[in-house]
Order: sequence, then structure tokens, then C-alpha cells
Amino acid sequence: MTSTSDGHDALRAQLASLTTEAFRPELAEIDQLPTEDIARIMNGEDATVPTAVAAQLPRIAAAIDATAERMARGGRLVYAGAGTAGRLGVLDASECPPTFNTDPGDVIGLIAGGPPAMVTAVEGAEDSRALATADLEALALTPEDTVVGISASGRTPYAIGAVEHARALGALTIGLSCNAGSALAAAAEHGIEVVVGPELLTGSTRLKAGTAQKLVLNMISTITMIRLGKTYGNLMVDVRASNEKLRARSHRIVALATGAPDEEIARALTATNGEVKNAILTILGQVDGPTAARLLAESKGHLRAALADADPNA
Repeated sequence: MTSTSDGHDALRAQLASLTTEAFRPELAEIDQLPTEDIARIMNGEDATVPTAVAAQLPRIAAAIDATAERMARGGRLVYAGAGTAGRLGVLDASECPPTFNTDPGDVIGLIAGGPPAMVTAVEGAEDSRALATADLEALALTPEDTVVGISASGRTPYAIGAVEHARALGALTIGLSCNAGSALAAAAEHGIEVVVGPELLTGSTRLKAGTAQKLVLNMISTITMIRLGKTYGNLMVDVRASNEKLRARSHRIVALATGAPDEEIARALTATNGEVKNAILTILGQVDGPTAARLLAESKGHLRAALADADPNA
């Protein structure tokens, strides 16, 4: 009993030292305020998050460049976290296939406790480094892969265990936390610490910390995909048209990229099986569908490079 009590005391002391867990006495009576005042305070708190992210931009950029370099060689991007952090990683990963036409195995979100933990807390999962190791072993990591450990506190054993296991295998590692001097950042090759300060509700890191993590994950996935040629300017030319809305968006993207009339766009999309990037290339490069596919394969999917190689007189 004493050892358990000592362990709890140590954990409480550790949490008390974290910025994200700090108590704010000036908000001790926030529940007494009118709803609009509480909303205004929350909005003001949220407004500080982009500034905290901005302070880490050089580190974020370096991590993205290293990630894109590996993914260009066939590596994968793997997020690993527990609770809110894990859910944010799964969210970001799940949005890559429809947005960038990536294979579901290219960007992977791991959450401590597995899929059930997306909606229900799984007892003890976040405290297990062994669980993180097992989850990553199932993926057969290679040195070309990138693993991003996500933890607001920067102390979550699952996230740290994932980074340590990945680094031991030679994979690129990134540690994203919201406390300075975190164990997670220390364990990773690229440590990103977005210090957003104490939360409106003490310890509720789904608030500012969660927002900060979402912003950074947006950058990691989006800019990596830009570097991989998944966009043309700011157009999502690798979008997967899996429903009517996305089919309409595909048509609009081709129109914005080419300025071609609707009839020509429809023909181009038909000739390329709905592949936006290929359709743009057939119009701007004046090539047929098979030639567009070949040029894009040769340029590893980079539309600008394929256009430069296209023969307008072909």
C-alpha cells in the first residue's frame, strides 16, 4: 500500500510541475459568469495558440522536410498517442486518403487501446510502453518511416515508448508536446514543444493543447503532401472523388487549374478515370490519358515536372 501511495504522490508531484496542468486562481469562479463572458474568455485563450505554434515553426519545418524526404522514398507517416492526442492523430491520418489520394497505409494513426479508445477510455492503455511497441511491431517499421509521438503533457508512456521503439529501429522520430523540457521531445530526433500555458479548465488538454496539436498535425500532413507533389499550387489535385461533392470539386479544381470549358473538362476526367491531376495534364500538356499517366509516373506524381516534360505538339 505504501509503494502505491508513494507512486501516486510522485505522479501528483509530476503533474503539478506541468504547465498544462497548472491551476489558474483567477478563473476559480468562472462558473458564476454569464455564458457570453465565458465564451469571450475561451475565445481569448484560443487566440494565443497560433503564437505558441509560431514559436516552433523552425522545428516544425525541419521535421516536415525530414518526413517528406523519407516518404518520397516510400516511407510511411505514423502518429501515436493516447486519449485526445491519439484521436487527433487518427483524425489527421484518416483525412489523408480522401484529401490527397494516399493509400490508407501511407499515413497511419495509432491510439493507445486501439479503435475502441476513439470513443471510450481504455484503462491503463496510455501507461504502457509495451503496448506502443506491440502496435508498431505490427506495422513492421523501416528506417524510411516516420513516427510522431503526440502527448500534451510530454510524459505519456505510450507516446514515449512509440518514439523510443521507432528510433531504435532507425526510423525518423518526432515528439509533439505542449510542455517545455518534456521527456517526449528528449526521446525524439525532432522535438516540438508548443507551450500554450495552463488551460481554462485545469488539466483539460483537449482545449488549447488539443488545438495546438491539431494545428501542428495539419502542417505536418499538409506540407509533407505539398512537398510530395500532391498539390498544384493550392489546389488539391490528388483529391479522391468518392462521392458527388468530391466529383463536383474535382471538376472545379480542373477548371481553376486550366480555365478550360466544362465540356473539355468532362472529357478529360472521363479519359483519365476521374484523376484530377491526369486530367489537368491532358489539357495543359495537350497529351492523351495514357501519356499523362506515364509522365506523372516518371515525375513521381509531381504535376509541374510532368507539365515541363510534356510535348505541347504531341
